Amino acid sequence: MKRRVFSALAAAVLALGSSAALAQASSFPTKPARWIVPYPAGGGSDYMARSVSQAMQADTPQPITVDNRPGGNGAIAVAELMRAPRDGHTFINVDNGVMVFNPALYKSLSYDPARDLVPVTLLGRLPMILVTSPASGITDARDFIAKAKAQPGRLSYGSAGAGSPQHMAMELLKKVTGTFMVHIPYRGSAPALADLAGGQVVALMSDYAAARPFITSGKARPLAVAHSSRLPYLPDVPTLAELGIQGAETSAWVGVAVASGTPPEAIQALQKSLSAGIAQPAATKRYRDAGIDPVNITAQEFQAQVKAETVRWHKLIKEQGITLD
Repeated sequence: MKRRVFSALAAAVLALGSSAALAQASSFPTKPARWIVPYPAGGGSDYMARSVSQAMQADTPQPITVDNRPGGNGAIAVAELMRAPRDGHTFINVDNGVMVFNPALYKSLSYDPARDLVPVTLLGRLPMILVTSPASGITDARDFIAKAKAQPGRLSYGSAGAGSPQHMAMELLKKVTGTFMVHIPYRGSAPALADLAGGQVVALMSDYAAARPFITSGKARPLAVAHSSRLPYLPDVPTLAELGIQGAETSAWVGVAVASGTPPEAIQALQKSLSAGIAQPAATKRYRDAGIDPVNITAQEFQAQVKAETVRWHKLIKEQGITLD
C-alpha cells in the first residue's frame, strides 16, 4: 500500500512539473524580454527582429525591446548576451557571419559559437542576387564571367563588408567559375550599392531587400540569382544554374540564438513564441514585401544547418586563403 501511495505521489509531482513547463512554453515571455541585434537599426537583421517582435507583442503584455549592438562582426552583441541572465528572455540575432564564417576568418575570436551560443530557430533567408553597374555595359551573367576570366584582377566587386554573406557569396562564385576579381569591402550594403550605381565597382552580390530600390530605379542591373529557382519578385532573372554555373547557390540567413546554459524548457518556449510570431500574417507580409523568405524550424534543425554550413564554408575559406586577422 505504501509503495502504491508513493508511486501515485511521484507521478503527480512529475505531472505537475510537466504542466508547469508546458505553461511556461505557452506563456512566453513571462517578463520583459530583450532582443539583441548585432547591426544598426534599419538593416535586414533589424527589420526581421522588429517585424517578428511586433507580431509576438499581440500575444503578451510583456514588452520585447530590440537592442541594437553593432560592431566587431557580431562580437560586441555576443558579449552583451553573455552578460545577461540565461533564462531565455535575452536572445540575439545571428547570421552566417556570426555562426559560421567568423571562426574560420579570424584566428583570434572573442567567442566560440559552438561553445557559447545555442541556436533557437531561423527567422528568414535572403537569396543572393548577382547585380552589376549599368555603366559597365555588362548585360548578362555569362558576359560578366567571360570578362572576369579574360581580365584577371581587373574587375572589382563590392560587398557589405569583409566576411559578410555578400562577400562569401562572391568568393563562392569566383571559386566555381575559376575567376579572380578584386574585393572592395564597404560598411554595409547601402554604400556598396551606391558605389555600384556610380560605377566605382563593377558588380556585387546582394539580397533583394537591400538592392530593391537600386534595381527598380535602374541603378543596378540584376544578372542572375544564386538560388535553386527563380524569385517571384524577379521572374525574368535566371538562376546561375540555368546559365550553366553549378554549385554557386547561397543565401544570407538570420536566426535567433541564446547563451549556452539556458534551460531547454526556456529555449523551447522561446522557439514556440518566435515561430508563432513569424507565422502571423502581418509579419509574413512584411517579409515577402522585402524579399525575405520566412523560415520556421526547430532548434535541432537549425543546429544541423549550422553544422552543415560550417563544413561547406570553412572548406571554401581555407581554399581561397581568406583571413581577416
